[in-house]
Amino acid sequence: MQRRELLNLGIKAAAFAAAGPFAIAAAPAAEASPYAPLFPLLDRFVEQYLRQMNAPGLTLALADASGVQRVVAYGLGDLALRTPLDVERLFHIGSISKSFVGLCLLQLRDEGKLDLHAPIKRYLPWLRFDAATREITVHDLMTHAAALPDGPLFPADPALRLHATAAPGSFFHYCNMGYEALGHLIATLDGRPLPESFRARVLVPLGMNATEPTITLDIAARVAASYLVPLSDRPYPRHGVLAPALPMAFSSGAGCIASSARDMAAYLTMLLNSGRCATGHVASSAGFELFSHAHIEALEFGSGAAYGYGIVVDTLDGHRRLRHTGGMVSFASALEVDLDSGVGVFASINAMQGFRPRPVAEYALRLMRAVRDGAPLPPLPASESVLAVDAAADYGGRFVAADGRALEVVAEADRLSLMHRGARVPLEPTQGLADTFTVLHPDFERFALVFGRGSPGSKGPVVDAGWGPDWYTHARYRGPREFAVPAEWHGFSGHFRNEDPWIGSTRVVLRRGQLWLAGVIPLEAAAGGLFYLRDEPDNPEWVSFSDVVAGRAMRMRISGNDTVRV
Repeated sequence: MQRRELLNLGIKAAAFAAAGPFAIAAAPAAEASPYAPLFPLLDRFVEQYLRQMNAPGLTLALADASGVQRVVAYGLGDLALRTPLDVERLFHIGSISKSFVGLCLLQLRDEGKLDLHAPIKRYLPWLRFDAATREITVHDLMTHAAALPDGPLFPADPALRLHATAAPGSFFHYCNMGYEALGHLIATLDGRPLPESFRARVLVPLGMNATEPTITLDIAARVAASYLVPLSDRPYPRHGVLAPALPMAFSSGAGCIASSARDMAAYLTMLLNSGRCATGHVASSAGFELFSHAHIEALEFGSGAAYGYGIVVDTLDGHRRLRHTGGMVSFASALEVDLDSGVGVFASINAMQGFRPRPVAEYALRLMRAVRDGAPLPPLPASESVLAVDAAADYGGRFVAADGRALEVVAEADRLSLMHRGARVPLEPTQGLADTFTVLHPDFERFALVFGRGSPGSKGPVVDAGWGPDWYTHARYRGPREFAVPAEWHGFSGHFRNEDPWIGSTRVVLRRGQLWLAGVIPLEAAAGGLFYLRDEPDNPEWVSFSDVVAGRAMRMRISGNDTVRV
């Protein structure tokens, strides 16, 4: 889950869960696919998954080293009209575009135009990056290892510079801004705009004729209708309402490609052939080895994951795998390639709800592998309840605030509920955030309910709970109850907003002697008036406050992006 999604964590009836007959539209196949026996089982899983996740529709491509094996669309393309999703529509593939950036840079390396280990400022001297130790290299940006915050490449404040917080290579921190800079690097070295480089170096050789190398308003009629969370200042429950997204323009190398499932099948086939294609190659043997090499541990993508050059490198069931996800304002995608079995999958949903369709891609990969091996097809994964809680009993009990208000949390089997006005209100676990829950009642919709344990990051007993600025303690709590904070911190609480959909709204609260972003991310005071986000130990993202009027800050800056008090 990326940072901005944590900040955008409505309780109304679900839009999709009550849908009628499930629509499946498969593109005509040139000939019968050897994988046809898996199609009915995969179709059943996708239907189950979309209903479970409250997603409108999904486009899917299956491919192996010989070519495309299936292109299919599921569910709805338009929630209001209840029309099926068109299999030929374009989807914003988001950060999967980073692998295209990596391949183009490796081509430039092979042509002698680029040294991957040279300082990035050798090529782009205008960058406002300040290194902590040695100079930041192209390799550092390609592997998200520059220790830079994910701020704007071109901040509105001309004096603002983006400071690395540690030596390059010290840790992995996903940074879209770094890939935006790499897009400018491609344009500079190639002598043409980034979209033209993408088209000439990747799309044309692979016959990806429907794909657009940059998202513009001119292609809006070809892009699938898509949906987003309507209120960005509060948690989004799994079965909350979705709002139609407006057409957008996006040209950053971090995620500017719009493609069809059919074209992405051609991309999968190239990856499965180690960069080779019918017209030659998109990556040389040496280039593909660098592309798919595990350069740095990337636990943000899961245990055992590493990052290559624009691609995640790990294993699935002992098989070598390349993968990446993509998150856009109103699309969510997943790409998975099993290098050992020679099969690959691309899946994309026409909504952004805080998750990626990786379970679909992984199950499809396992099904395809079974067919190739002549093994039994893996069974349909069980449907998971949105309300299931691991170790639910840990959270049960009475939590009391200093003023006597109390929260009564009831645990029954794998479910949690909060007693409110004489009724039990379900608690829904927040995906990607431990000990954090959405309370499914309008009185609690503004913030998530966050439980604290005896020591941060431990699996010890739950001792307190926070909701927005409110703090409640269990009888087990043994820590301090009074906290001294600088007087100005009280003026930093509030609702701050930027109309850019990538930034949106967030609320800052003061709780338990600490400032919290969105009520869930603790802020740590640092020199120069900065507060670092501490959802990760080494997180270089920061906020600052300014323009104090009558004791309240009117402006909050998030890693260089300005928001104003509402």
